[in-house]
Amino acid sequence: MDENTENKETRAPSLPSNDAPAQLEDNEHENTAKERSLQTPQLSASEDQDHEQKYVSGLQLVIIMTSLSLAGFLMLLDTSIVATAIPRITDHFHSLDDIGWYAGAYQLSSATLQPLTGKMYNQFSTKWTFMSFFAIFELGSLLCAVAISSSMFIVGRAIAGMGLAGLVNGCLTIIAGIAPLHKRAVLTGTLMGIVQLGIVCGPLVGGALTEYTSWRWCFYINLPIGAVAAFALLFTDVRDQVKKPPASAVLRNIYHELDLLGFALFAPAAIQLLLALQYGGNEYAWNSSVVIGLFCGSAATFVVWAVWNRRQGDNALIPVSMARRRVVWTCCLTQMLLMTVAFISAYFLPLYFQGVRGKSPVISGVYTLPSILSQLFAAVLSGVLVERVGYVIPFALFGSSIATISSGLFSLFSPNTPAGKWAGFQILNGFGRGIAMQMPMLALQANVQPHELSSANSLLAFSQYIGGAIFLVVGNTVFSETLKHELATHVPGVNGAAVAAAGATAFRHIVPPAILPAVLKAYARGIDNTFFIAVATGSLSTVTALGLGWVDLRKKKEPEKKVTEKKEDA
Repeated sequence: MDENTENKETRAPSLPSNDAPAQLEDNEHENTAKERSLQTPQLSASEDQDHEQKYVSGLQLVIIMTSLSLAGFLMLLDTSIVATAIPRITDHFHSLDDIGWYAGAYQLSSATLQPLTGKMYNQFSTKWTFMSFFAIFELGSLLCAVAISSSMFIVGRAIAGMGLAGLVNGCLTIIAGIAPLHKRAVLTGTLMGIVQLGIVCGPLVGGALTEYTSWRWCFYINLPIGAVAAFALLFTDVRDQVKKPPASAVLRNIYHELDLLGFALFAPAAIQLLLALQYGGNEYAWNSSVVIGLFCGSAATFVVWAVWNRRQGDNALIPVSMARRRVVWTCCLTQMLLMTVAFISAYFLPLYFQGVRGKSPVISGVYTLPSILSQLFAAVLSGVLVERVGYVIPFALFGSSIATISSGLFSLFSPNTPAGKWAGFQILNGFGRGIAMQMPMLALQANVQPHELSSANSLLAFSQYIGGAIFLVVGNTVFSETLKHELATHVPGVNGAAVAAAGATAFRHIVPPAILPAVLKAYARGIDNTFFIAVATGSLSTVTALGLGWVDLRKKKEPEKKVTEKKEDA
């Protein structure tokens, strides 16, 4: 006891001068320990906690991972399948003017709710919060399937997006609760690989269902698959990483616990930004009062929210002490940049195959299989390797470099690029993304406290949504302007604006056959230039990845003994 007291006395003068002047020695000791844990955050998820928490294994682990994989697969399937169904939906409802809202309502509600989901997972049971969001997602799918009007369909898409908001966060939070840190790399890699299959299956499944049954089955299909996932998860034991207060206690003070005022400020700021990005260059010109007003309103509201968020401190919608840590914001920034590489590829490769090569949506989906399958393989492989090597930065640097180089190779595509090249370049790109994309997630889990994990995951998800929204708009602008310039320069007799507005395949009907090869070359050039955005963001990710932290994710037995001995000595 004398030694402990002496240590406290020697430590007390080193505390920051802005600490509360009247604190008990026990509180000083607790605060000092907390500060030390923030400086060495690997202890937040270190292996010395493994013996204190009973993790899931065996059949139960397989069931949980299968349920999460099915739920994640449905998320991306629902994201990509709607693109194939939209033409038939607009024919059914005579709602061509609502096309933008069919995807926009889904993205708006999902991105806006992301930070709030972090607070909800912090306060309520992880399992039942996930199940609730999944039920909301399924309800939205049902409303879309039975919609009797375009407005009802848009509402269904918005509700499905609200459910989606909590699923990404929930999957990562559940994995953190069922497995120790050194096993999460393999589980996360497997999950991400299977989930990514939803992107490529979307056009294939959507094309088949729309052609042979009805567009409504593009949404009905979520119900039976979702029921299987939910039923399996219902009877498994998903434990929370940290002890949660009773739900009744949270509900009595929900205004404070969830920072609803902060959300009331954050939501309109995010919505205005996303609306400005959606309207700009489409329904309104970029210099129109509507778009400029939305940007200004978003910026002003974000400023007000930032002031409130800072005032709230660690009780805020996005905890300040967590967000300002270098490893947290570099993880979010790296994830945003890597997801931009993925979004650019996922959006413009099908455009190349359909617009330039003249393939159907289904065949276009088949042609993107090299990218998806190589990403699936690399995601699982990288999880196994991280478990052995222990550090994420080497894999993040290697994967982002490969993805960047292959994105540059995409810019060489022409109307006559042989299959060996476009397939080989996709294999490289998918392999690089599969290696790198889970690394920010793993780094985040290794560098935050368990009670911060849900908020950190929600910030990560929001970052990638916003990044994707911004850079896809930039990509569309680059494509459109390049296409118009190339047509004006090399095919002056063609209306570039009309070709761009006609769509990926319909422009062939308005272009004379004699000049079609030149138009296809200009179309390819426009798509090629968009991949330079992926090159730029991928290059930046190799810089930001250096901040992911050198936390060893491997299970170490010796440090556990040393920590135990120190505790016994104390």
